[in-house]
Amino acid sequence: MDMSFMNRIGETITTKGKEVTTMAKDLAEIANLKSQISTCEDVVRKNYMEIGKRYYELHGAEPEEEYEEQCGAICNARNGIADLEAKIKEIKGI
Repeated sequence: MDMSFMNRIGETITTKGKEVTTMAKDLAEIANLKSQISTCEDVVRKNYMEIGKRYYELHGAEPEEEYEEQCGAICNARNGIADLEAKIKEIKGI
């Protein structure tokens, strides 16, 4: 066989190997960055929920007009929970 042909095959394999290694590193870095984004999104969600909870605690009985629907839904859900818990106690004979 022609040595230059073998050298070209060796160079091609080496080049492709480097490309695969680079791709693997890039994919790992992207996965890491996406994980960091997910963590940041969780912090945002948690804090949005905390703000909403605090608002409800402070203004739930008399919310601003734009929050009446959500505060009403929370109140109704809490009342529903209380009713269901009472039924559970009744069934248990408590």
